[in-house]
Amino acid sequence: MIINLCFHGIGTIDREREDGESRYWVTTDNFLRILDEVRENPQVRLSFDDGNRSDVAVALPALLERSLRASFFALAGRLDDAASLSSPDLRDLRSAGMAIGSHGWTHVPWRGLSEGEAHRELVDARTALAEASGGEIEDAALPLGRYDRQLLGRLGPIGYRTVYTSDRLPARSSAWLQARYSVTAHDTVESISSVIRHRTGVGDARNLLASAVKRIR
Repeated sequence: MIINLCFHGIGTIDREREDGESRYWVTTDNFLRILDEVRENPQVRLSFDDGNRSDVAVALPALLERSLRASFFALAGRLDDAASLSSPDLRDLRSAGMAIGSHGWTHVPWRGLSEGEAHRELVDARTALAEASGGEIEDAALPLGRYDRQLLGRLGPIGYRTVYTSDRLPARSSAWLQARYSVTAHDTVESISSVIRHRTGVGDARNLLASAVKRIR
């Protein structure tokens, strides 16, 4: 089993695009300490959602310094936003050995979209990010972690290799649907270390049930 850790922003957020976004930004010092912990645990995989520019300004050099790799899930609709990853940024990430995935176009939940909206978020965004980054987009991360049976049915035929959720569970390395733990501003090295050295508990049963409900509703 593996542990997927997901970051959203590093440092101090200048402006919240959505209510509560600052809850998912971690300080630079805390981020670096967590990376040092991750470096000692090869069963951990790292990813970054939302395409904030701190991904290249802070995360990339820190990852390279520690010989770590990560996947970066960018938003196609923010490529021209100065606070977000641009096309050159995505190409720099690829050149450094990082993976680029899709987080959609506008950071809206993919559950319950109309056919036209779904095409834009699932297909058009993927095409735009592939062109911007200079390579194929094989993986997707669900915005806000929301999904249901209909969405999974839409994603399957599109051909994404892996789809990442926010279900806070360990994952099988070969699974198509990969659960992740989102790192928040309240997390510490100790709390993340506890996640990495996972012990099955009541919380797992609750999260497993919630994940099962999402898949069948």
